[in-house]
Amino acid sequence: MGEWRMEDLPLPALFEQGLKIHNMASESSVDLDTLKKGCEALQQCEEMISKLGLFSANETKDDISTTNLKYSLVPFYLGELMEKVAHKDRIQLLKISQAKLKEFISFCEAMELIPDEELQTSAQEGPASLTDHRALKIARFKRQRAAELKLQEIKERRERRGRSSKAAALSTPIEAGEEDLLDDDGEEEREAWLTAISLALCKAFDLLEMLKKEEEMLSAVKEKQLQGDKEIDCDILDERTKRAEAWHRDAAVRAQFTRPAQPITCATFAQDVIEGRAMVSQAHEHKHQPLLFGPASLVGGRLTSERERMAAQVFQPGHRLPTMSIEEAGLREMEMMNKWQEMNARLMEEANNSSWHQEGRKPGPNNEEDEDDDAAVDKARAWDDWKDDHPRGAGNKKLTPCG
Repeated sequence: MGEWRMEDLPLPALFEQGLKIHNMASESSVDLDTLKKGCEALQQCEEMISKLGLFSANETKDDISTTNLKYSLVPFYLGELMEKVAHKDRIQLLKISQAKLKEFISFCEAMELIPDEELQTSAQEGPASLTDHRALKIARFKRQRAAELKLQEIKERRERRGRSSKAAALSTPIEAGEEDLLDDDGEEEREAWLTAISLALCKAFDLLEMLKKEEEMLSAVKEKQLQGDKEIDCDILDERTKRAEAWHRDAAVRAQFTRPAQPITCATFAQDVIEGRAMVSQAHEHKHQPLLFGPASLVGGRLTSERERMAAQVFQPGHRLPTMSIEEAGLREMEMMNKWQEMNARLMEEANNSSWHQEGRKPGPNNEEDEDDDAAVDKARAWDDWKDDHPRGAGNKKLTPCG
């Protein structure tokens, strides 16, 4: 089988590949090609997370599902890997790595995962004194050590449970009521990822301070070199000009491949991309055809005889299938609402501009209406007088006892 391209891998596979290379780089030294491959996988993973919109600014850690919680570590892994890559422009690489670490810290701050002392120090732009800095480092080291011990404990617990499950499966079958013990992995997995995020925060703060100091040192050395070399040779200027022109030409070629992709707004297609049933580069439309039920020969759509057409009508569900997606229904309803508002605005404008509305009814005497009102009053009074003279039931002699 041929090797898959990086763009065709689903999100979980990209994350697992980037995490594997990150663990290898943390435990031992790896070659430059492996580091670049890991950075490329994490960059693709970050781009896919942005397209799918897995995280929102108004969410907290309790609102994020356990499956998506691990993807919040992608900027931290990417920042650590990029710092290990050897490059000519070390200062630019340090700035990119710091930007990724700051992005991870900002996300954790929005998710309410950063301790209060770290937030106070960040608000003050650094500790006030050396004593405060030392106390902060000690507290950070204690949190890091506690997170490492907790991850090790969870790992050993999983291994023991796995061995016990295998032994129990070989000896006796699982009885009723013991299935709940196997469903505790969800809570344990969430606890493990939250602990990993806490550990990554401690490392991110330490690594960010180290990268800042390294950038300051390299900038000072570069500034001294520029001050010592006041006379620059013309050959160096020509070489820089050629390099800049070549960079602009390459940038013009890369522009057509680096345009931002269209965001995925279809929930069904986004779920297919997450679970690996579809690729991000695959063209998609917001039109979902109704499902066909029945044998494979009928689902294929090749209905050649009247018998097959009748059979295709029989093998259908008992309920009405949807004719459009939720996104299409929302867009159609929004379009109808806009038309209704435009029509109301047009009618109001026509009513305001009409002559009868502006001039109004002219006041003046109206003798005919006054005469009608007087006649109605006289008639009502005459009817009341007649009812007073003739009570209800007075002419019916059969109702009287002696009649």
